[in-house]
Amino acid sequence: MLDLEQVEENLFRALHPQAREGRLYGGQIMAQALVAAARTVDERIVHSVHGYFLRPGDPKVPAIIKVERLRDGGSFSSRRVVVVQRGEAIFNMDLSFQAEETGLVHQDPMPALVPPEPEKIPKHLFAGAFLTWRHEFRRLQSDEPQPPEQFVWFKTNGEVPDDPLLQASLLLYESDNTLLGTARLPHRGKYERATMQVASLDHAMWFHGSFDLSEWMLYAQDSPSTSQSRGLTRGRIFTQAGRLVANTIQEGLIRIR
Repeated sequence: MLDLEQVEENLFRALHPQAREGRLYGGQIMAQALVAAARTVDERIVHSVHGYFLRPGDPKVPAIIKVERLRDGGSFSSRRVVVVQRGEAIFNMDLSFQAEETGLVHQDPMPALVPPEPEKIPKHLFAGAFLTWRHEFRRLQSDEPQPPEQFVWFKTNGEVPDDPLLQASLLLYESDNTLLGTARLPHRGKYERATMQVASLDHAMWFHGSFDLSEWMLYAQDSPSTSQSRGLTRGRIFTQAGRLVANTIQEGLIRIR
């Protein structure tokens, strides 16, 4: 999915999983948009993305990705991406790339948690591209209201090449996986999930350093607010060694029908 076809200098075509039903997964569209934008940038690494989901994507129709080269400065490059299906925009994203630099460093401490033991991981979790393990998953299965936070361990189901763009694209892909559910935790028992309209509205991510997705990553998530049928969720992504390598913020639709 991330091996895009280049149609023209700033125009790319993206394909989707053939088995996908319903609408496209937002993390996939974001990852493909990042790859397209990065192909127009020389020797700079993505440090932030800000995207908006405009329409549901159709997994049966290839997506056209248009890249606009906004600026190439001394240290930063800015790009704008629009993803189109059937002549209509389904997603847009602004991205910023930076040449590597050194400077002041500090970070939040990592929560005192450890990855799951291999023998505790159910076999069915190995079927996907990522292994995902929710800390206190039994508590999260309850229909009782809960604090708006959760901690998720994840890593790729196999080795990943040491390619910063590929690593960043896969991290962006997976970052969309569990965020919105965090905003619903305090409201358990007040709705039926099957009848709730749920969709990501926007997604922002900041990258702080290198990482290896073949190793466990901790996704610490919390939701400071839900209102107007929308849930706001934040996430911090740590390496197993405790380095904070990314932050995310997402707002999504959680409309009770």
